[in-house]
Amino acid sequence: MPMNACFFGPFWHTGTLGCNPSAPPPRTPPMTPNPNQAPRKTRGFSLLELLVAMMIIAVLGTLGFSQYRKHSAQARYLKAQDDLKIVAEGLDQYYLKHGYFPDFGSFDAMIDGNSSLAKENLIKVGMSAQDPFGQPYEGKSTRATYELKCTGDPSNQDDAGPIVRTPGDVRGSSPVGAPGGAAPKADAAPGAAGATK
Repeated sequence: MPMNACFFGPFWHTGTLGCNPSAPPPRTPPMTPNPNQAPRKTRGFSLLELLVAMMIIAVLGTLGFSQYRKHSAQARYLKAQDDLKIVAEGLDQYYLKHGYFPDFGSFDAMIDGNSSLAKENLIKVGMSAQDPFGQPYEGKSTRATYELKCTGDPSNQDDAGPIVRTPGDVRGSSPVGAPGGAAPKADAAPGAAGATK
């Protein structure tokens, strides 16, 4: 259709370009396809393209799931360390206040709501007697000392092995911190750690 000044109405008609103002406007093509025309082929994904996409998704899913398992195991191990730390600090506070540790035969007795640690608000009430791996915590205390234990991750004893807390000592491997899970020993002289001349 040639372009002219006639815009299908008398308002834009100039009458000088050879269009007939009384002629009906040109018919626009219909929006439905012509049944006599061959239909266009819509191209979908081939089987090979779908297989490649599924393999990429499977590889990414496997990598993501293994990282998720690793980090969730580390989080459970840190939670176990934190639980033992809370009870150990409660026992230490009790010792500072009374001059001796309370007598407890088990970890359950230490975290019980009626224990002296809970009554004096030295530990939080409602602590679990099981570690995040489903194993029971172990612990006992006498007037002179205490010992708290967690077996660690049963499926990964190399990286997340047993944790043992006694007064002034923490033993156990840490998946995110220093080996042994404890702070470095401070038995060197204060000036020995500096630079030598």
